[in-house]
Amino acid sequence: MDVIMEALPALGSAWGLILQPVVLGYLVLGVLMGLCIGVFPGLGGIAGLSLLLPFMFGMDPILGLALMIGMVAVVPTSDTFASVLMGIPGSSASQATVLDGFPMAKKGQAARALSAAFASSLFGGLVGASFLTVFILIARPIVLEFRTPELLMITIFGLSMVGILAGRIAIKGIVAAGLGMLIGTIGEGASSGDLRMSSYDFPYLTDGLKLVIVGLGIFAIPEIISLLRQDRAISAEPQIGGGWLEGVKDWFDNIWLSVRCSIIGVIVGVIPGLGGSVVDWIAYGHAVQTTKDKSSFGKGEVRGVIGPESSNNAKEGGGLVPTLLFGIPGSGSMAIFIGAIALLGSGQIEVGPAMLKNNLDITYSIVWLLALANVIGTIICIAASGGIAKLTTIRFALLAPFLFMIISFAAFQSGQNLMDLAALLGIGFLGIMMRRFDWSRPAFLIGFVLSNPAETYANQALQIAQSRFRKGFGEGIDYIFTPIVIILLVITVISVVVGLRQAKNILAEGDVQSGSKRAPFVFLLVVTGYIAYAFYDAASIPAFSRDRDFPMFVAGVSLLGCLALIVRMMLKPETDTIFADRELVGEDADATHGLWPTLAWFAALLGLTALLGFILALGLFLFSFMKLRARISAVYVLIYTGLGIAFMSTMAWLLNRDFPPGLLQEYTQLPWPFN
Repeated sequence: MDVIMEALPALGSAWGLILQPVVLGYLVLGVLMGLCIGVFPGLGGIAGLSLLLPFMFGMDPILGLALMIGMVAVVPTSDTFASVLMGIPGSSASQATVLDGFPMAKKGQAARALSAAFASSLFGGLVGASFLTVFILIARPIVLEFRTPELLMITIFGLSMVGILAGRIAIKGIVAAGLGMLIGTIGEGASSGDLRMSSYDFPYLTDGLKLVIVGLGIFAIPEIISLLRQDRAISAEPQIGGGWLEGVKDWFDNIWLSVRCSIIGVIVGVIPGLGGSVVDWIAYGHAVQTTKDKSSFGKGEVRGVIGPESSNNAKEGGGLVPTLLFGIPGSGSMAIFIGAIALLGSGQIEVGPAMLKNNLDITYSIVWLLALANVIGTIICIAASGGIAKLTTIRFALLAPFLFMIISFAAFQSGQNLMDLAALLGIGFLGIMMRRFDWSRPAFLIGFVLSNPAETYANQALQIAQSRFRKGFGEGIDYIFTPIVIILLVITVISVVVGLRQAKNILAEGDVQSGSKRAPFVFLLVVTGYIAYAFYDAASIPAFSRDRDFPMFVAGVSLLGCLALIVRMMLKPETDTIFADRELVGEDADATHGLWPTLAWFAALLGLTALLGFILALGLFLFSFMKLRARISAVYVLIYTGLGIAFMSTMAWLLNRDFPPGLLQEYTQLPWPFN
């Protein structure tokens, strides 16, 4: 009661601060900027906040906070547009939404999917803000209970979602997750700095692959290539389907699912370092587990949209707990948020316990600015969803080059290296093959996302446990098996058992028909060869280094799975589901254009960029594609090309970002944006 009485004056003062017209104006401006940033795949909150940083210095604290919170709150809402309409994850927090949102758009239900997602996002955001209000003073002891063993169990619980997303053949899903984890370990190890699957002679890989590149490559490239081959609109239906009211009704019919997933989002958001790249998969897995008829998931099940979208907005409220209470950023965007707060005013605001002591009114202003931003952003998105959903009825050949353009630019921003584009193409080709042969791409992505925290927490827990066991067996057991760990262990075991039993009902990559033995078998051998080499590479690291243990363990388990698949392929007839192949039966088999000629367009953009730089290459790419592939008139070709170059130049100028250079830039001094 004393805590509540202490907070009441601060709550009243906070409302007095944020209800000023000028503050609300800055909040709306931040929301609009966040909507614009979130619509473009791969940019997200980090890029948006980076854009605002130069303007934060000396700004009135409450105005600066309104601007930043407006942007942070709405990006997880607006990134849904790309996930649903294009099958491209708008950010790491909207990857799971693609699984059912994009199939709904293909069926002509884009507006319904978007409005269900926005209603869920609004609810989740309000739950997150409410949680932050109640726990802003009492969450500290709860968060401090999470030590390394608990963090490791949370990570393992995230990996247990592979059981749900494994597809018809569970071992393929497990191997896909293992492959993702091994690719996630590429580069310098965190413990001793030993190199895994990389070399200083080729420095690009020493830093590992970025999530933006892997996420766009594994999901965006395969879907763009598939739709481009069919030479039609995204939606097979001529209309966009029911309006926003139907989607809102879907959310209300599943409100308890939204409640549960919002709570999941808050809990995961509180734990630093996990954040949006994990929470949507856990929420999606929960949505599948709690639905009686699971056969429609992956084909356009609205619950598969409601669950992840409820959780990823609630996560923002949870993520502010460690950020505001301890000064520990819960995500990359929160790290920039902390830096921006230090620039506000005269630098008198400092996140952490001092903020709760000296600026409790500012703290609660942040909380309710977050809630208001969610309301404003959702209203704008729902109002616009019907019109924006009409993009799905446009011939895809007119959209594809601009999507190539945007995701290439987004991928380059992750490391400012031309090799980022080569990595995007390589991961994209892997995604195409996984989609073709019914290997679970969600399982792969979960493995990649969780490889780093799993290795870090496992090494730390092992070191501390060894030290405790040397002092006494009981002390070691007490360290490992805390009440929280035991609860999480039980939940994880249940999740794995239930997930593997239900996996055969979940079509991870849709209803892929079986074909001949040769192509699926060759792909399996290639995957097995990579995993075997990763095991050999890790085993070559000196035995005293901990950087060898994790990749060796993952590769060993994955190799056992590969051997089991090889044996099954040798024993089963080609009608078995293990020989699934889209190129023999289905929409890819009946596509107007072939895979290799279509993929060559994207490869050509990469090659031209290496020679001429991005903008000149983009001009040639857009002109050639529109003229030769889209087959539109010369006037429209010039208009499309000019608009594309103008758009990318404006984006780069606003975000203060560079374009990928080519050989030409090394020998010739060209003006911006060609340099």
